[in-house]
Amino acid sequence: MSDITADELKALIEQTYKVEEEYVALRRSYTHLQDTIEQVVEFLPNAIWILEQDGTVFLQNSKAKELTDLLPTLSLDSDDYEVLHQGFSYLIKTVHYKDKYLLSATDITEQKRKENLATMGQMAAHLSHEIRNPIGSISLLSSTLMKRVLPENRSIVSEIQKSTYRIERIIKATLLFSKGVKVHMEGLSFKELLESLHAAIGYYSFAKEIHFDFPEENFTLKGDMELLSMLFTNLVFNAIDAIELDENEDGHVRMTYKDDDAYHIFYIYDSGIAIENAHLLFEAFHSTKERGNGLGLQLSRRIAQAHGGDVVLLDGEQKIFEVRLHK
Repeated sequence: MSDITADELKALIEQTYKVEEEYVALRRSYTHLQDTIEQVVEFLPNAIWILEQDGTVFLQNSKAKELTDLLPTLSLDSDDYEVLHQGFSYLIKTVHYKDKYLLSATDITEQKRKENLATMGQMAAHLSHEIRNPIGSISLLSSTLMKRVLPENRSIVSEIQKSTYRIERIIKATLLFSKGVKVHMEGLSFKELLESLHAAIGYYSFAKEIHFDFPEENFTLKGDMELLSMLFTNLVFNAIDAIELDENEDGHVRMTYKDDDAYHIFYIYDSGIAIENAHLLFEAFHSTKERGNGLGLQLSRRIAQAHGGDVVLLDGEQKIFEVRLHK
């Protein structure tokens, strides 16, 4: 082996430094690329896992870390499928590229809920249309029968009328839910609204002695008489049902009124049972009580919102509903 000259040694050292600089630059570029990929994966709105061939995690974002229990239930052999996990629905997509698996889980719970609501609404509307005509006949015949029946049988006919009224309300609520709330604004007095509410209570069936305390003052509102009547009857009937399930022999429903610069504000309280699953109160077709179709409070909120206001359940031990209607 020949001796290396000084110039050759110098050139070799310079070449070594150059290779090292290139390696450092390449390493920096790789690190930057890896950081960019991690940031992109983290930025994605769904849970992302990148797995090795043996199933171990190579890379995952924070949303994937929140769903650690979901990963072991996923299949690497299926492409697109849905899974239900802890009450949530997820759309799972799987891609196999070279020696890695890419899995994504997208929360489609809200989408599925809307699809189910739309389907249920269509079915309910169809059934309501089919039921409306025979119920109308029963209502008409029961009114005729009440004029001719023996006094001792009037209570039986009265119960038929109350049951018919209840079905008619369910039909009206279902059709209103499926078609949407359309407001016909006009001036009306609270006295008119209260008279409608008292008439509705007279048709509602309940066994306990219930005291109703409503505002005595009269004032003018701007809104849709039929819709506002439905809003308040829904809330009062909800209160009656809560009292019927209570252990006490009697109960009371109280409504108070407050006027401010922008809104008519009503507070409705009842002495009945406490509300369970309050987060489902305004969810369509989800009833928190045995007696109900799950549309009353949801429609009440829609009606209030169509009048520029809202219906909310106030926090606290007493279950008080606040109704706001824009002036």
